[in-house]
Amino acid sequence: MSTLMTTFIARILKGAVPGFVVLSAIILSTGTSASERLYIFTENYPPYNQAISGKGYAHSEDEITGICAEMVKAMLARVDYEYVMKMRDWSYAYNWIQGRENHGLFCTARTDKREDQFQWVGPLAPIKWTLFAAPGSDITLDSLEDARNYRIAGYKGDVMSNYLISQGFEVIMSVSGNVNPRRLELGEADLWVTDGLVGPLVAEEEHGIDGLKPVLVFRETPMYLAMSNETSPAIVAALQAALDQVREAGELDHLIRQYQPQVE
Repeated sequence: MSTLMTTFIARILKGAVPGFVVLSAIILSTGTSASERLYIFTENYPPYNQAISGKGYAHSEDEITGICAEMVKAMLARVDYEYVMKMRDWSYAYNWIQGRENHGLFCTARTDKREDQFQWVGPLAPIKWTLFAAPGSDITLDSLEDARNYRIAGYKGDVMSNYLISQGFEVIMSVSGNVNPRRLELGEADLWVTDGLVGPLVAEEEHGIDGLKPVLVFRETPMYLAMSNETSPAIVAALQAALDQVREAGELDHLIRQYQPQVE
């Protein structure tokens, strides 16, 4: 403890410091420090989050871009916290941040099951839960129930995949969703569940597959930055206020138009 702080405490004990000063000191000492460091994780999920290198991992914010990534960066630029941003596999990051102070994960679908597991900052961008078939497939669906007799490719930890499993669908799970366009092409799966923008992009960039066939959009979910429950609520509130400022400034709409030019 510094000499200055020791002297200040001694004066408090002697009654030499006015009560309102004592109260202010207590508030400042228990408040959120501007030097707090945040540890923010994401996954490779283009066009929402992606590594500039094209790999499935990244070690700094400069190596990460995408719709949600740029939204989170714009938000963090408005708060006075140091932060580290990394890209890892979804299931690893999802488990890693829980129980750790000042840790967060984006873009995370906010569901009833997850509601109490995190503190939420958002919404960021929405995802459309879409079932895709291979190019040239004759599969047609009028409802989700029509997909019950098909083999559906998904991946571990994905909210869409987990939902289908909970409803009794046959889901072929993998560690990453990037392999699933190839599963369709090889006939290892009949359908692939993923976001409406993600599917065609991954199919083309990872496997050179054009003409992926969207056969059903069955839900739309907003995505959030999920902060661990061990993180100070004051930090979460500051992040939310910063994101609200970004939205009011029109920056979120600008980012969506930039990455989703087809959205009207």
